[in-house]
Amino acid sequence: MSDAQQRIDTLVKSSQVLLFMKGNASFPQCGFSGRAIQILKACGVEPKAITTVNVLEDAEIRAGIKDYSNWPTIPQLYVKGEFIGGSDIMMEMYENGELQQVLAQQS
Repeated sequence: MSDAQQRIDTLVKSSQVLLFMKGNASFPQCGFSGRAIQILKACGVEPKAITTVNVLEDAEIRAGIKDYSNWPTIPQLYVKGEFIGGSDIMMEMYENGELQQVLAQQS
């Protein structure tokens, strides 16, 4: 496992709600990342409870997260170490109530 993969693995396993995104929760730097934050807020997750990793600040993490999850796009949401998906998956899960259930179990 590369250094970047190990760092990603540590982050994923040590955070309840983790979002790899472009920018941060206060200042998302792409529409999809902004939508992911809004979905989490709509689910009642406090912004302080969301750990974010700005992939624009670390090229190794930006490339490595795609291999780690085997998912080609960013943002990527993890809850309790489990990969949930990107903003489209999050929206679909939110609309059918599934994301709220997943997030409620992490409390």
